[in-house]
Amino acid sequence: MRPPESSPPASSASAPAAPAAPGLPAPPPLGAAALPPGTYRGQVVLVTGGGTGLGKAIAAEFARLGADVVIAGRRVEQLKAAREELAAVPGAGRVTAAVCDIRDPERVAAAFDAAGAAFGLPDVLVNNAAANFPCPAEDLSPNAWRAVVDITLTGTWFMTREFGRRHLAAGTAGSIVNIGASYAWTGGPGYAHSAAAKAGVKNLVETLAVEWGPYGIQVNGLVPGLFPHADMTGDIRGGLDRAAAAPGGKDARQPALRVGEPRELGWAATFLASPYARFITGHTLVVDGANWQRRSLVNPEVVPIRTQLGRGPFALPQQGE
Repeated sequence: MRPPESSPPASSASAPAAPAAPGLPAPPPLGAAALPPGTYRGQVVLVTGGGTGLGKAIAAEFARLGADVVIAGRRVEQLKAAREELAAVPGAGRVTAAVCDIRDPERVAAAFDAAGAAFGLPDVLVNNAAANFPCPAEDLSPNAWRAVVDITLTGTWFMTREFGRRHLAAGTAGSIVNIGASYAWTGGPGYAHSAAAKAGVKNLVETLAVEWGPYGIQVNGLVPGLFPHADMTGDIRGGLDRAAAAPGGKDARQPALRVGEPRELGWAATFLASPYARFITGHTLVVDGANWQRRSLVNPEVVPIRTQLGRGPFALPQQGE
């Protein structure tokens, strides 16, 4: 049980100054590998949303370990650029791209067909594609709700279902890694649509790990913390910029006293799907420097989400609006 909140003890004028906190050490440099070279040689890895951001960073670490990588997404130009970038990663196997809207089960099946024609049935599926934006719950339109849930939860399910059915029919083992979010446990004020969808994704991990474990299919989750990257959306980048401009900067808001490097998430994904993690399934690994577990001795003042997002009082729309 959490102890009752109280005011922090008053500081003593005679107490010696505490040494500066160093935070968690920086990771090894880009290009280092957490697993033996060639761990994924001869394996096919399919990453949704692999053309940008954290999906591309995850795909790069699988490629570095020798995997044949298939990146899936909706934007042809992004996929083309990412394909060239990933093919240049030292140690990479073959790389291809599949245009796919994961909300459409027929296009999902076509993406698996394309992957199979290029390299063979994927051995690993990383469900990274998602949608999100901040919004007070009362302002969420039906279309806004569907847009996020259809991509984040339903799209993840369509990809997972297709992967599982093909492996079950072939009698082969496989590994699924679902990218989640910590507000699947805590709730996500300002992100009701995404939090509900990510809670569903987390539940799929726990449900399918039991259902498909007897057939050799692992299902795990991976939750990123704050990993700044060039492809962050404008609203998330804006929040990060505001944090960076505040006293102490963005790092002071993390127990690790630093943010994550995208390659660290890639290392975690390659481990979870690797031969070295075969007895790990139904688990969600949080890679965020303990930020989601952070608590204060005294909670900060409650600021309504509408106020945080700079919105005025809520009013029901007039008929016809």
